[in-house]
Order: sequence, then structure tokens, then C-alpha cells
Amino acid sequence: GTLNFLAMVENLQGDSGRGYYLEMLIGTPPQALNILVDTGSSNFAVAGVPDPDVTSYFNPELSSTYRSQGIDVTVKYSQGSWTGVLGTDVITMPKGLYGSYTINIATILESENFFLPGVKWHGILGLAYDALAKPSSSVETFFDSLVRQAKIPNIFSLQMCGAGLPVSGSGTNGGSLVLGGIEPSLYTGDIWYTPITEEWYYQVEILKLEVGGQNLELDCREYNADKAIVDSGTTLLRLPEKVFSAVVQAIARTSLIQEFSSGFWTGTQLACWDKTEKPWSLFPKLSIYLRAENSSRSFRISILPQLYIQPILVIGDNLQCYRFGISSSTNALVIGATVMEGFYVIFDRAQRRVGFAVSPCAEADGSPVSEIEGPFTTADVASNCVASISVHEPVLWIASYALMSLCGLILLVLIILLLIPPRCQHRYTDNDVVTDESSLVRHRWK
Repeated sequence: GTLNFLAMVENLQGDSGRGYYLEMLIGTPPQALNILVDTGSSNFAVAGVPDPDVTSYFNPELSSTYRSQGIDVTVKYSQGSWTGVLGTDVITMPKGLYGSYTINIATILESENFFLPGVKWHGILGLAYDALAKPSSSVETFFDSLVRQAKIPNIFSLQMCGAGLPVSGSGTNGGSLVLGGIEPSLYTGDIWYTPITEEWYYQVEILKLEVGGQNLELDCREYNADKAIVDSGTTLLRLPEKVFSAVVQAIARTSLIQEFSSGFWTGTQLACWDKTEKPWSLFPKLSIYLRAENSSRSFRISILPQLYIQPILVIGDNLQCYRFGISSSTNALVIGATVMEGFYVIFDRAQRRVGFAVSPCAEADGSPVSEIEGPFTTADVASNCVASISVHEPVLWIASYALMSLCGLILLVLIILLLIPPRCQHRYTDNDVVTDESSLVRHRWK
């Protein structure tokens, strides 16, 4: 058997601030690199040249098994981008999946805001669907290659253990990426599943948000504008602008003291308290309701403030400063590391669903900082909270054809007007000599 789930436990290191990464051996002879685990993209890419922010990189010239495909590829993320060239090579993973596999690798030749100072990883492992792969969905993803070559089940699961620990601490918080299944020791209680609504990102359907047990009362489509995804490569919980301001208002109302500068909520300022104080008691719990597999039911995942009020740095001897682990987003609700650190998350591609279970490492001072409850009825929400592509694509087509027709019509009218001989225009005769005085521009006429 190629699978040993227990050997995969604790195969990740990292923190919620800078991501969780897996050690991988690439090429022949093997070059060891740390690879960021990202469920929000679909390319496998590694630094291919030295970079000031990268401690090591993959040198394809030193690998006898590397084959270039000579295809350029560029990938843009919500922050940062890179450009590189596509090739293939063999990889092995020291922890848990035995055997070596041939996979597509993009070697990164140029990047912008991608490798950041202090990150301990040198590449990225995109675990989303081939629809997002660049330059086209015909580039087989890392996980699809594994499923095909290692014949493992089409499912992986992820536990990130950084709850309550400093965001940019020693970077050894640990976590587990289990390839091919579910490891029972990584969760307690039941696994609750929500359907994947579309296979590109891991897009799910959010029905409701509660702050401190109070429903935000927004139209459920606002929570899915224009998509809601589960993305380990995003640090924070990101909320569409409307939802974000409603959440901030609700948290500010609930938190017992209201003297937070707006900079704290927008992420430009930290809030600091005496080390002896734990500020978490001032903040409410946050609940996200997801549609269950039985569509008339839902369940909720809740995070306590220990997950979203995140310790960042210590000032002097007695001040601990925290950041707000939620930010606004223009194009998606993103369940990022802030939330995922509370749960063992199962990406069950075979059955097109994402599962959540309470993670035993999600605790602070001995008590859990996350919870899952259900089932609840969905009678109070719309039967569909996702602006589904199948609906909005035809609408866009109709709108664009209508606009094109309108433009065509206007153009036609203009052409006709140009072609009609100008009749009612005043024709100048010899008597109408333009003198200095009558000339609008008052040029001297020579």
C-alpha cells in the first residue's frame, strides 16, 4: 500500500500569517523544497531562480529527469503573481505517500508580491480543480496526477494547527495534509458535509451568518457574491464588502468596549492589551451556516474570537498586540486560514463535497475555539443562495447582444446622417467674406 495516513500526521509546518507548507523532494537527485498548500489555485509551481525572499529554489539544470515543455505560464492571485515555464519532473513526499510520481511543474522565473520576506516556503501546491489551471485546464493538476499514478482515492483532507498562537511566530505550528483519505485521529465528533456547487475553486453555499448568536439578516445571496470558497492559501476570513461592514458593526456592538479605531477593523492598525489581559472575552463568536447534503438542512461552523483576534507582536515587557483576522473582499467570501484552523477540512472530490469536523488542535488554554452544530432547517432561506453561472451566463449573453444591437443601430443612424447631402446648411457665397471681425477666432487673415 502506498498510503499511510498516520505518517502524514504533522507533515505540515507554518502559521496562519504566512501559510502552511509541506516538504517535497523534486528531481533527480532530489532537491528538497517547502511547498505551500493552497486549495485556492491549481498549478504546482516552485522558485526556479534565486530570489531575495527565498532561501532555496529548484534548479532544473541539476535534475536529470526534468523535461521542459517550453510553455510560458503566468498566474495571478488576489495578491501577487508569477511568471514561469512549464515542465515535468519526478517528486517524492517524505511524509506519508510512498513512491515517486511524474507531475507538471512550473518553474517561477519572475514574480511580484508572491514570495514575501520571512516566508519559509519556496513553491506552491495548487489543490483546486483543473478548471483553474494555467495556461489551460489541460495542464493536469498535481492531485489529479497523484490519483492517476498512485491510484489513491480522489479525496484529501487538511488540518492546520495555529489557533491562538502568534501569527508570525516560530512558524512551527504544524498541521497535516492527508492525501487519499481521512485520518480519524485528526478530528472529534461528526464530519458535516456541504456540496461543492461548482468544481473550479472549492465553491460552497453559505446560507446565513451570525455574530454572537444574532442573525445578520442579509439576503443570503450577499454571502455568496460572487462566490464563496474554501481556500487554505488565503490568510484571513474575507467577506464581501456589504457582509463585512455588517459583521464589523455587529462585532463592534457586541464587544463590550467600543473604543476601536477604524484602522483596527480595516487591518491597518493593531489593538494592544496588557499581557495579563485576554481580550477575547470582549468579542462574540462568529457562525457560518452551510447547506447540508440534504438540501433542506444546514449546519453551522463557529469560530470563537481566539481564531479571529490574532496575536501578532509583543511591545515592551507587558503589551500584546492583536490584529483583526477578517477583511473585506470585492469578489468572494473566502473561508481562509483564520477559519480553517478551527477544523479538520475534508476535500471529498469523489463525492463533490467539502466536510468540516472539529479539530482537536483548535484549542486555547485547554478549551475548544471552534464548534459545529446541526442539523438546522433551511425553511427560512432561499432554495438557492448561489448566483449560479448557468443562470447568469445566458443573461450576460442576452445583455451583450442587446447592447451590440443598440450600438449597431446608432452606428447605422450616424452613417446615414453622414451620407445624406447636407441640405439646410448655409452655403457661403462670395459676399460672405470672412473678415477679421466676423471670424470667431479673430486671426489676422493675410
